[in-house]
This record gives sequence, structure tokens and C-alpha cells, in this order.
Amino acid sequence: QVQLVESGGGSVHTGGSLRLSCAASGFTFCMGWFRQAPGKEREGVASFAPTTGTTSYANSVRGRFTISQDKDKNTVYLQMDNLSPEDTATYYCAADTRACGLYFVENAQFVGQGSQVTVSA
Repeated sequence: QVQLVESGGGSVHTGGSLRLSCAASGFTFCMGWFRQAPGKEREGVASFAPTTGTTSYANSVRGRFTISQDKDKNTVYLQMDNLSPEDTATYYCAADTRACGLYFVENAQFVGQGSQVTVSA
């Protein structure tokens, strides 16, 4: 069982930035975030494979969001820049031991408690 502890999130205006953090209690093959807004489907946002450094991004965030890792802390970060109201959602850290990519983030074995991100115009 992998425990995920999230931090970060908050409220900003359009164009602002936020950073999410996610610390894992053990090794995982894949870490990332998915988001879900009221009335919308779950969307995989970004994934990171610690063993290869491979990253994947949803088209909706590519070029604005960056996922990275601090190996010593077993923590991944999601830097979110140039935010827009369409990014408003609850963001969930996710981890999987099977494979990596946005699909495995959306359907992850382990999920954090969620962080609210609100972007106002």
C-alpha cells in the first residue's frame, strides 16, 4: 500500500501560478495528477515515470504545466503556470505500480486526498 500526501493548491487569478506537491510512502512506477471538476469527467493531467524520467501531459495543459521529481524526498511536483478558469478543479495525486502514462494516472491504484485549485477571471 502506497500512501500519498498532497500539498499546495489554492486560488489565483487568470495567468497566475500554483504548485502542487505529492509525497509517496514507497516506490511506484508512475506518479502524476488527474483532475475533476463538477459535472466533468476525470482528466489525466500529467504523469512521471521515476525510473526513466518519462513525462506525459494532457493537450490541455502541455506547455503550461511541468511535472518533476525530487528523488531524495520521493516527491513529485506539478508546476502550473498561466492558469485559466478552465483549470479550476480538484487535483488528485495518483500513483501506480503497473505502468505509466495518463491512462494509469486516471485509473491509478493509489490516490491522494485531493487539492482544490480555483482560478478566477
